[in-house]
Amino acid sequence: MKLNELYQAKHELWLKILFTSFAVSNEKIKSELYEMANMEFRHLKWIGNALVEQNIEFDYEKYAIDIEKETNFEYFEYLISEIQLLMKEYNPDEALSARILSDEFYFITRLEIFLTNKDNDAKITAFNKERIYKEKELTKTSTDALTIFLFDETYKEYELILVYAYMQNFTDNITQYNVYQDLVDESQYHLKCFGNMLAQMGILAIPRTIMQNVYKRDDIKQFLIDGVEEERMAKEECARLAGAVKDDELSKFFDFINFQENYHIELMQKAIEKL
Repeated sequence: MKLNELYQAKHELWLKILFTSFAVSNEKIKSELYEMANMEFRHLKWIGNALVEQNIEFDYEKYAIDIEKETNFEYFEYLISEIQLLMKEYNPDEALSARILSDEFYFITRLEIFLTNKDNDAKITAFNKERIYKEKELTKTSTDALTIFLFDETYKEYELILVYAYMQNFTDNITQYNVYQDLVDESQYHLKCFGNMLAQMGILAIPRTIMQNVYKRDDIKQFLIDGVEEERMAKEECARLAGAVKDDELSKFFDFINFQENYHIELMQKAIEKL
């Protein structure tokens, strides 16, 4: 497998583990799966660095991913199989591949341990389409508004994670690199929040593929300027949703996200000043 093909496969594996962490309800297992996904994302970053060093083109294309399973055990077996398939493509004589193999052998060990305890199994409700969040009795208008927001923002955060990670590969400016890292970290947190909410509502889904013209940009300054405007629009949407959803807990959550967007704007403006 060519290195850029491996990059695509690792991108897909990251999503498979990440969205499994959203689908599973057991908090301890969910947390451990999420940490595995974070490590897979780190692998992806390192492979991206290698691609840039070798001047090899890469992108965020991906094949369709069927993430729907009926039980925890089905997910554990699925992930073991997916990891094992990809492990065949690494070159153990290379330091990076050796590190990835070591991590993934451990992931398989943990997943196999999960399978030895029947208490770790449970029915998956992340795709039942009930659209009920934490048994809250939201109005249809509030539920519809929340549904649209979560789908839109899940895609947006997924897109931002990959766009800023891509841009990190092509900057020598330490300020820009750090700003991009902060934005990646913030978007990963938001994606985690929104992904878990989608699962709780029974409408979890993998985001659509990002078009190459979104992240393969020469006009980085204009991209960031446009990004500031998008963040302002996201703030307005959070504020609107906080008012539309007649629930104090959810309103405070969206206010919390709204205020975080303020600092995202500051970070992006800091990067713009360096261009």
